[in-house]
Amino acid sequence: MERPKILRVVTASVIGTMIEWYDFFLYASAAALVFNKVFFADSDPLTGTLLSFLTYAVGFAARPIGALVFGHFGDRIGRKKLLVLSLVLMGGATFLIGCLPTYSTIGSTAPLLLTALRLVQGFALGGEWGGAILLVAEHGSPERRGFWASWPQAGAPAGNLLAAAMLALMTSTLSDAAFASWGWRIPFLFSGVLVIVGLWIRLNVSESPTFQEALVRAEERKAARQVEQPPLVAVVRHHWRDLLVAMGARVAENISFYVFTTFALVYCSSSAVGLDKSTALNALLIASAVHFCVIPVWGAVSDRLGRRPVYLIGAVGVGLWAIGFFGLLRTGNPVVVTLAITVGLTLHGAMYGPQAAFFSELFATRMRYSGASIGAQFASLVAGAPAPLIATALLSAYNSTVPIVVYVGVAVVITAVALLAAKETRHRSLVDGHALTDPVRDVASGPVA
Repeated sequence: MERPKILRVVTASVIGTMIEWYDFFLYASAAALVFNKVFFADSDPLTGTLLSFLTYAVGFAARPIGALVFGHFGDRIGRKKLLVLSLVLMGGATFLIGCLPTYSTIGSTAPLLLTALRLVQGFALGGEWGGAILLVAEHGSPERRGFWASWPQAGAPAGNLLAAAMLALMTSTLSDAAFASWGWRIPFLFSGVLVIVGLWIRLNVSESPTFQEALVRAEERKAARQVEQPPLVAVVRHHWRDLLVAMGARVAENISFYVFTTFALVYCSSSAVGLDKSTALNALLIASAVHFCVIPVWGAVSDRLGRRPVYLIGAVGVGLWAIGFFGLLRTGNPVVVTLAITVGLTLHGAMYGPQAAFFSELFATRMRYSGASIGAQFASLVAGAPAPLIATALLSAYNSTVPIVVYVGVAVVITAVALLAAKETRHRSLVDGHALTDPVRDVASGPVA
């Protein structure tokens, strides 16, 4: 594929994904810093934080639904159309959160509306991720698939970077009272501008050529009275092992990320560390910038070494780093805190960089959107969704970070087992071969593939 075209596709995917993750991470950061005060004002601080994280986790509950719906139609009608829809839904929900009245104005209706909009965010993000990585993976050259497909993954820390930057700007220029009163709304309203930019970019890229070829073959089979199974049915019947591998691989990646970012913000602001909000956000800002840079590097390394070895390096790395992570945070030294989060996210990148190519290579074309999305988002429901909530509850119950380290360690074991049970996928074609056998059923004679 010519370089200018792949660069256009990568740019569109990165910017669109960055906007989606900006919206999602903005909520997570606001949940840690301000939502406990403005939407759960009648609770004590720790309970308010737990309730705030509960609404945050609700977004994850909608992500598998988004994966099912967007995956089905993305495998039927194309990647591009569904990516445009996901961007509109996510941006609209985020903008409306910035317009919400607070608990002091409308009482318990405020957190209910907040939860509803969070569900829309989760639904949109559940459909966004699979489409974004596939659009690049199916456009890119096979020998550099890990590198090119890792760029939409880099959109996640870019979104986190932008969200943290906006909140850091607000907290550093406004008083605590002003930020809690109205300042927190500005980053959410800014999403409206970002969506317009993202739509303009995404509407100017072409559909995946691999999907277009598969669509032509599907029409030929239809003309020959061979009927394809629905993508979900085909994935469960023919790729259930790959689904389990994807889910297991996702566990340590997802949990470690939210412990190193969202929960770290809470812990840094607690009495155990005592950092002010602005310093903690600046640390996350720097770490996210490094994270953005290392993800494509790890993706490129996976093109040389394979997806599994690099992914395992990341999984084992975050497990070992978690042992000393909270001790470094407790120093309260801004430089040390920044270093702790940065190293954690660098190791996380060794999982997140190869993940896009790895998951894409597990599934056939006409079920790839469904397979990759379902594997990732169902795992996020039990991994990333409750991670900050579990970490906060463990800290509250034991007044120690040791149980949190054990929690991350268990996640690492699950991921390591999944990776060891998987086959290396680096040399798999997205056009033909074992992973690309489209299971179909002949109307008259039964299974044909």
